[in-house]
Amino acid sequence: MFPLSLYFSDQHVKWSAAQLWNNIPAYYCADEETVASQLADLAADTKQQTLRSLAPVTEQVEDPFGSVPLSSTLRLTDEEQIALISLAETLLYLPDEKSINAFIAEKLTPALWQSFFEFNNTTIQHTATWKQAVRLKQIPAETEARSVFGQLAEQSDYPLIRTTVSETVAALREQFIFSPDIQQGLQKISHYPGNQRYAINLLGESAVTDEAARHYIKQCLEAIKAITAEDFTHRPTPSLSIKLSALHPRLEPLKCSTVIEEVTQRMLHLLILARSENIAVTIEAEESGRQELILQIFENLLRSDLCRGWGGLGVTVQAYSKRALPTLGWLSFLAGELQTPIPVRLVKGGYLNSEIRYAQQQRLPDYPVYTRKETTDLSYQLCVRYLLDHHRPLLRPQFACHNDTIINQILNTAEQSTKTFELQRQHYIGEKRLTQPLINKVVQRVYLTIGTQAQLPPHLLRQRLNSESDFTFAPPKPDHLAACPGADVSANDKPPGIILDSQLQRQRLLEKIGSFSNKQWLAAPLINGEPVISCPAETTVSPFNLSLPTGELFRSSADDVREAYTVTRTGFAGWNRMAVSGRAMIIGRFADLLEQHREELIALCIRESGKTLRDAIDEIREAVELCRLYAAQAIHRLTPQPLTAVAGEERTLRYDGRGIFVCISPWNFPLAIWAGQVVAALLAGNTVIAKPASGSPLIAYRATQLLLDAGVAKDAIALLPGSSDSINEQLIKDFRLSGIAFTGSNNSAGIIARLLAHRELAPVAPLITQTSGLNIMITDNSALPEQIVRDVIESAYNSAGQRCSALRVLYLQEETAEQLESMLTGAIRTLTIGDPGEPGTDLGPVIDNHALQALHGHIEHCRIHGRLIFEGELSARHDAGYFVAPTLIRLHSIDELSEEHFGPVLHIIRYQKDNLERVIEEINRTVYGLSLSIHSQDNQTILRICNQLRPGNIDIKGSQSSPHSPRFASIGLSGTGPKAGSPNYLIGFTQETTCSGSPGYLT
Repeated sequence: MFPLSLYFSDQHVKWSAAQLWNNIPAYYCADEETVASQLADLAADTKQQTLRSLAPVTEQVEDPFGSVPLSSTLRLTDEEQIALISLAETLLYLPDEKSINAFIAEKLTPALWQSFFEFNNTTIQHTATWKQAVRLKQIPAETEARSVFGQLAEQSDYPLIRTTVSETVAALREQFIFSPDIQQGLQKISHYPGNQRYAINLLGESAVTDEAARHYIKQCLEAIKAITAEDFTHRPTPSLSIKLSALHPRLEPLKCSTVIEEVTQRMLHLLILARSENIAVTIEAEESGRQELILQIFENLLRSDLCRGWGGLGVTVQAYSKRALPTLGWLSFLAGELQTPIPVRLVKGGYLNSEIRYAQQQRLPDYPVYTRKETTDLSYQLCVRYLLDHHRPLLRPQFACHNDTIINQILNTAEQSTKTFELQRQHYIGEKRLTQPLINKVVQRVYLTIGTQAQLPPHLLRQRLNSESDFTFAPPKPDHLAACPGADVSANDKPPGIILDSQLQRQRLLEKIGSFSNKQWLAAPLINGEPVISCPAETTVSPFNLSLPTGELFRSSADDVREAYTVTRTGFAGWNRMAVSGRAMIIGRFADLLEQHREELIALCIRESGKTLRDAIDEIREAVELCRLYAAQAIHRLTPQPLTAVAGEERTLRYDGRGIFVCISPWNFPLAIWAGQVVAALLAGNTVIAKPASGSPLIAYRATQLLLDAGVAKDAIALLPGSSDSINEQLIKDFRLSGIAFTGSNNSAGIIARLLAHRELAPVAPLITQTSGLNIMITDNSALPEQIVRDVIESAYNSAGQRCSALRVLYLQEETAEQLESMLTGAIRTLTIGDPGEPGTDLGPVIDNHALQALHGHIEHCRIHGRLIFEGELSARHDAGYFVAPTLIRLHSIDELSEEHFGPVLHIIRYQKDNLERVIEEINRTVYGLSLSIHSQDNQTILRICNQLRPGNIDIKGSQSSPHSPRFASIGLSGTGPKAGSPNYLIGFTQETTCSGSPGYLT
């Protein structure tokens, strides 16, 4: 990683293209303090110059577009601002009066009413509804809105309130939209000064379907043709901004092998027409994860014969990105190599909330963006200095900024430069009049947003309100991202994740994983630290390619079960006597070893279980996190606790192991759940007999080896791979058994419970179960369709639908069901089914032939009865493994499902809003209690559902099967608890002992 200071020296001119490019990902998640320190050192001279010459060089003039800065009139608390944003985001999506009334009543609290009318008093009195009420003499002409609404605030169903608030919120949203379509927009600007420059921004969120992408492409073509049809002989031709993720539904780093070429071709199709009319095009900036993709596509376009030498294709750079300066350095090199001017639009950055959330979810070593405003401002200032430097003549600066201080800094820096540049502003921000001598060096351009209110992304409204108030939605930087946790076992620490979005890091990872492509692994009974070979070897194969062997399995015998009990019973006393801190230290080392062998374990998860690359990475990360979390909890919860005692006495509560715990783990999380069970039992002081699923013995064997390497006593852990049918009954009936931790099917849990209940001459043993269920998502018509579709696809089809918490039943409100079903069908068409080792694969195989046949049988049954909505396509190459196409099925009631179908099959049930109570009743009849997700903007609806349903996990407006969701909990037929990952989980593996004695005796 080269220091940023080199970009302001002559040295970086000598760098090769590869060096300049590789320095971009090097800064992706660089330590913020380190980078901020570099920026501060670089800006030291600039800051002194700015402090000396920061005289105002602009002044506000009357805005020709009639916009009013919200900051001049709106005074809201944090809660009030959230309520107002919720109104503006949601109100126009609600289709019926009842929903609108309820939503207004919920959001407009008395305090917000006052602030609302301070801002909107005049606006309200100019709405059509208010004018009509005055005309009909329902309201005296001199009456102020605030006085009327103050009296009616409690009557939110009164039509005047509902309609007027709706119109006012619509007026607020319209400040962001210059015109609903390009023709009206061009007609509108024809009445403004002839020398004004404009940039057209067509509203379009990231596409979730090919249909949405085609619609956006059509809009872009229509915009170019509309601009061409206008006469701009005596006026500057407007430029056009294009968002690449709106051109393609899968603009994702893991899809780079195909998506770069596809988006390049789609852009060339637009640019042919744009260049023929000399309409400049700027590529918009997006989330950090897409930056490298966007730059690669931009390079492809710039190197094309169409764009080389043109100077009309520009790109946007976000100053809050730690890669901003390295990106500018690379662009400067590219422009010089191709001798092509590059317009560079510099913005502060528009995705702070999502960047922070994504970094936390992926456990990145740091944020890809600056989290402090002052650092972003400093970065912006240095990027300005870089762009205005005369040594970079082919970079054409375009500064998009509304902050007066930053604008003054730009203009002061420009006084020392010979370059001309643009100042850009949104149409709803007032114009700046420049003072001499800058007026001849600066071009001002107005950024016009074209589209309907329904197309307006919610984040734009947040950005507007954030930029003009003291409130910010960005959370403070968590401690776990401020410093790398290393081997610390703090409960809040997370191991740094793999930066899959970085091509360089991704390629290095794939090379390491590829080194295990021919490796064959072993699984056998592991007792007293040694493998026991008592049965013939069986070759195991991969579920995505039945001709690909993965290793050898030696199954466990009845003798192995008896020997495992004998050894672990002998080892219990010594392991239980070890201090909790000692056991926690060993588990900490185990977590370290899992990370050290991460690439091998990822390869093994892919080969043995058919997990995709991202799922396999998540699996190892989850296992590591559970180890460190439980180790920290053990130190905090399992050390002796003082109890209240009478005078002259001490009382202590002590947690001890129960004895031998049998841990039976599933195949769908062969490492994470296995590690969670085994580690929890060991930390509590138990010895463990681990019985992995028959579909994933290789991973369990390798993990057990690493446990032993970490320092777990040989007689404290035994592994018994093999068929459940052959050894489970013997395992469970043994009188030496002290407890069972089981994750698997509901039927298997019932069999285990009955076997435990019929043991003779054995103490009652606790059974900790986490089983399956019919996981539900309930949506209503206030939720955003694109967000629903993204979360449904992730919840239902990630891991080929083989997560315990995967979405099985989706309830859609009748009014929006048709649209959402169509969008879901389109989104499923974009999924790639195939070899899970390929980075671009979305769905791998199901685990075995039994699962394949069961799912095919269910799908065929639904097809015969006319319930099939959509089924994805498979080809002949999928015959090599156990592949099931992602499927949508229609039901009338959840009662039609007698059991869970464990795979990529989603059932959709439509309901009327007035029948929500019936929906809740039928869900409760299933007696499952695993996962529930709710998509609604209506808090009353959310609370109503939460209060009447009893799942173990509830996710509001999120993906319920995401690996980033809260820890796994289950109730009812879905399990006994306690919740895995919760502070109470370890207690379930212990027995309590109380000791009393004289003071000092117990120490």
